[in-house]
Amino acid sequence: MSTPDPAASTGRVPVLNIANILTISRIVMVPLFVVLMLQDGVWWRLAAFAVFVVAAITDRVDGELARRHNLVTDFGKIADPIADKALTGAALLLLSWTGALWWWVTAVILVREWGVTVLRFAVIRHGVIPASPGGKLKTVLQIVAISAYLFPLPDLWYLKLPAHAVMAAAVALTLWTGADYVVKALRLRHRAGAGQHGGEAGRG
Repeated sequence: MSTPDPAASTGRVPVLNIANILTISRIVMVPLFVVLMLQDGVWWRLAAFAVFVVAAITDRVDGELARRHNLVTDFGKIADPIADKALTGAALLLLSWTGALWWWVTAVILVREWGVTVLRFAVIRHGVIPASPGGKLKTVLQIVAISAYLFPLPDLWYLKLPAHAVMAAAVALTLWTGADYVVKALRLRHRAGAGQHGGEAGRG
């Protein structure tokens, strides 16, 4: 006779589940990626590229596992976006530092990403704003563009055109989805405030 899982019987999701382990592994991979990027040589750059791609894949996998197997936890809700921002932020900063990417691109993306993250936590007591299809596409474009910049290619302008094109699309969608999120957050906060005032008036 098998022993029932206490977490399943009580409805509690253990913090140390496969989805959160993947999230933690992604956080651990960030300093490894940074160290590899700071080395000279094609093979070091290829290793950094490989670590970034693997980390990006874990982002996709841990989210799917959490939703499909009901492994969503408060820890995961906080750690997952932090891991994402740490990975993309480190990659963008290092690409700009090495001269492979314009600094203004890095600044635009990081201000938007961290700004939305702060805004998400600021309005979370009023409700949750679901991820939009545009936001998901933005993430894919960012990952593809960063991966293209990370891959060591000969320093020929025409070989950089695909990376530039994808990054341009990523920046445009980053700005658009950021503005859309701000509008949704303001509406959510306004509705919550209106509902609170209405309840107080009814009690009066």
